Amino acid sequence: MNKAEEIVRQYLAAMERRDLPAARALLAPGFHMVFPGARRFDTLEALVEWARGRYRSARKTYDRYETCGDAVYCYGTLQGELLDGSPYSGIRFIDRFTVRDGKLADQNVWNDMAEVLRR
Repeated sequence: MNKAEEIVRQYLAAMERRDLPAARALLAPGFHMVFPGARRFDTLEALVEWARGRYRSARKTYDRYETCGDAVYCYGTLQGELLDGSPYSGIRFIDRFTVRDGKLADQNVWNDMAEVLRR
């Protein structure tokens, strides 16, 4: 595993634990996230607040990581519980991170969650 992938893995583990201080320590100044629907978040707190209105829980299963230059891609599936208590699983996702000088510069997320929420 290379250093960039290690940083991404540390960040994702911290976010899953909702350890925002640990996750924040891995971010470069100006870090931002873009989620499906062109939803941009400039703080981890804004992302967590937005997620509260979409589902009760979300966990990721990682199938693989790929590193290309300063980009790290994570592929896998999401599972968890929607706001009404119904479970979901098997939702595909891709996260793309840019790592610069040992810090995360940005995160772009693609997933099929909208398909589940439309049902």
